[in-house]
Amino acid sequence: MAAFQYFAVDRTGRHVRGRMEAANENDLEQRLRRMGLDLVTGRLKSKTEPFSFKQRITREDLINFCFHMEQISRSGIPLLEGLEDLIDSIDNRRFRNIISAMHEDMEGGKLLSQALAQHPAVFDRLFVSLIRTGEQTGNMTEVLHDLAATLKWQDELISKTKLLLFYPILVVTVVVPVVFFLMLYLVPKLVTFLNSMNQALPLQTRILIRLSEIFVGYWPLLLGLPLALIVIGASVVRTNANARLYWDYLKLNLPLIGPVLQQILLARFASYFALLYRSGITILDALASCEGVVANRYVADGLHRAAQQISAGDSLTDSLRNLGLFPSLVVRMIRIGETTGALDVALLEVNYFYQRSVGYWIERALKLLPAMLTIVLGSILAFIIFSVFFPLYDMLGKITF
Repeated sequence: MAAFQYFAVDRTGRHVRGRMEAANENDLEQRLRRMGLDLVTGRLKSKTEPFSFKQRITREDLINFCFHMEQISRSGIPLLEGLEDLIDSIDNRRFRNIISAMHEDMEGGKLLSQALAQHPAVFDRLFVSLIRTGEQTGNMTEVLHDLAATLKWQDELISKTKLLLFYPILVVTVVVPVVFFLMLYLVPKLVTFLNSMNQALPLQTRILIRLSEIFVGYWPLLLGLPLALIVIGASVVRTNANARLYWDYLKLNLPLIGPVLQQILLARFASYFALLYRSGITILDALASCEGVVANRYVADGLHRAAQQISAGDSLTDSLRNLGLFPSLVVRMIRIGETTGALDVALLEVNYFYQRSVGYWIERALKLLPAMLTIVLGSILAFIIFSVFFPLYDMLGKITF
């Protein structure tokens, strides 16, 4: 579809200008009419037009979509009619255009899952697969409810993680320029003055002077080498499968961060696996779908091996135990669910176990991290100040009047 710049009027005569994707001008006119607008003029938007930014569809948009579709399904309103009402309530213009295109596809006879599949950049394969299963089993309302709950948990987790990372990034952004300024400008000026006094300098001052000399002599390397290593490393991980596998394995084994990251990935796996299994998808298909959800090549390979073991006749419990990722308590919970036929309930308990653990860790980190970074920052500045002013104070004390 092409992008059109349009000028229209609503039912009250108010002028409306905007941008919409459509197959042609007639299609554009029909889409606007569904939105309560009458097309006046429409022109094809140039792909090279400057300052045209694509509006991003957020996870919050998807949560609201799932919530509204759940209410539509629960109330018994036909999905086609519900989508038409939904178009008017969406603020995101790009998402509104996509919903309008889906409405047109469903008018042409496509199912909701088929209409969603036309927009893979917004609705991923797992999302479409769950909706398709809901259509086949008649559990559309439950599927949409579970999808909204899962997306909401992910959104809350990402928000807390961003908040957790904000303070360290802010501190590093402030500290690094300050340290470079002190080492490159202030300390050399003071060294000249201290050397003119012909006094023996204490150890910490000599260390500071040596560090300042390293900064002065190698500051391009100190700035450029870390950046170069990050860029090269990211490029290698992105293009080399073995490097990606090793990096994902390394992340799970980092001190402090690794165990928490592992819990986040396994909570995501348990949540989606329970959602897929409860929707009627087989264990093997659910494991295959979850390989892309965990966003970690090492864990994804482990799930693939587990699926192979299940195909060979092993139970789900034994296959997951052999991965070495799940604690024994979690493996026992899955065994009980597999034995009693309530595997989805057991997996949801596993998800709750990990969510609670991750939430507790993040809350503690949000309280402790600012204090820890303040101590580190204070220690660095205290070392520099003490190393500079201690010899000055010592010299002033030896002056006799």
